[in-house]
Parts: sequence; structure tokens; C-alpha cells
Amino acid sequence: MIENLKSANRVFKKSLYLVSTPIGNLNDISLRAIETLKRSDYILCEDTRISKNLLEKYQIKSNLIANHKFNEKRNVVKIIKLINQGSLISLISDAGTPGISDPGSILVNECIKNNINIIPIPGASAVISAVSISGFSEKFFFYGFFPEKDKILKEDLENLSKLNSSIVFFISPKKINKNIPLIKKNFIGRKILICREMTKFYEEYKRSKVEDLEPLKSNLKGELTIVISEKIHDKKASQSLDESDKRLVKAMINKLSIKEITDLIIRKNDISKKIIYDYCLKIKDEK
Repeated sequence: MIENLKSANRVFKKSLYLVSTPIGNLNDISLRAIETLKRSDYILCEDTRISKNLLEKYQIKSNLIANHKFNEKRNVVKIIKLINQGSLISLISDAGTPGISDPGSILVNECIKNNINIIPIPGASAVISAVSISGFSEKFFFYGFFPEKDKILKEDLENLSKLNSSIVFFISPKKINKNIPLIKKNFIGRKILICREMTKFYEEYKRSKVEDLEPLKSNLKGELTIVISEKIHDKKASQSLDESDKRLVKAMINKLSIKEITDLIIRKNDISKKIIYDYCLKIKDEK
């Protein structure tokens, strides 16, 4: 134990520590995270008022510096200077891991430019926690928060619908009901898990098929973590194109690529890509 502390003392200087904090339950923090924060000369906090709840619980009395999306760029020069002067600097967010849908990436990149070590102190993760209990594919794509602009969201969801993996989103309760039709449009045929208030007293998990998803209560609090499953393949999937699909191929064969036509058809029918591809080639040869 003494040797470990000596080793820690040698590496704690001239580095930026990204310290993961609990996503809800304040007991979900590692001993190493507590030790690092106690040794820190300065702790960069997304919201000092929120962070004080955690820091006071573990009697951490390090100096705090507010570091959020509105002042992150202005802080960089000052923080780099403090690190180079030998200060031990830790970065935390309100919950979870800094830099993951939270401030941190600007400072991290500046540290990289200045050859400053960046050390992660891992801990609780809403993304990993949600995927681990989903029962869906362990291969996943993390999107983060829904954007403010509807046009961007529509384009992104359409592109994401082509991925055959689990997909993880963060979304506020205020936005979920508005975007349920869009989720259904792009991910029909898949399963969905909605996680609310994870690790907290009122934690809740809602599972359903995407097509059966109903509007949530309008007065929900706390951010939602949503996991959409990989594509669910029906073993009784059709092994031939129906007449409407054949008409679509004939109408679009000179306007779209075979890949684009295939994507259109498999979004509404569970059918082998090879069957669609072969039929497209056949129609192309007849033209």
C-alpha cells in the first residue's frame, strides 16, 4: 500500500486527470477517484453547486473552478499555465465521465498540443450501464444528445437506421414525446429500452418494441438514456419481392443506385439484400 502511494505521488504532477463521478447515486465512486480529487490543487467543475454535494460527502476541500460550455474556451490558457506550474488539476462533470456529452474535449485537445499527460480515472457510465442491461447487441453506437435542429436529427436518424448494432441516445423528457414518431419511422421492427433516473431512488426502465412505444408522462424529471436494439431478423422473412417492391425497382432503377433501392426496400421489408440486388440486375439488363 505504501509503495502504491509513492507511485501515485510520482505521477500526479503535470497531468490533467479526467475523473468520472456518479451518475446519480453518490456511493458509485471509486476509491481512486476520491484520492485523486483530494490530492488535486484545483477541480474543474461543470456546475460547482452540483459538485459540492459530492465533494462535501467525501470531505474533499480542493479549490473549485467553474468549467462549463460557456467559459471552457476562456479557461484553457489559465488551466494549461497552472498544470505547467506543477498544479494537480482534475476535471469532473455533473455526472459521469468528462468529455462524453459534457465539457472537456477543448481542454483535452489543448493538453495534447502542449504534450501534457491526460489520465482517465474511470467510473460510472450511463451509456455502459444502459447497454449492459438492455439484452441487445454488445456492439453499439453512441450518438449522445438529440440536436436542437429537427432537420439535423431527421438526417442523422435516417443514417443511423442503417446500422445493425445497438444505438444509444441521451434525450430530455421534454423532447421524447415529440420525437417518438421519428423514432418509429426509422427504427420500426426493433426493440427499445428507456432508462430514467438510473442509480437513483426512482430509477425506472421501460422496455417495448419500437412500434408499440407510447408517449411518456409529461412531468418526468431527469435525462433519459435510450437504447435501440440491433435489427431484429424474422426467421420467416420473405424470400421474394412482392409486386409493390418490383414496381418500385422498375420505377427507380434509372434514378437511384442499386444500393439506394436496396436500402429503401429493406427498411420496410425483412428480405435478403441478395434477392433485391439480383432482381435489380435483372431489370437493369432488360432495360
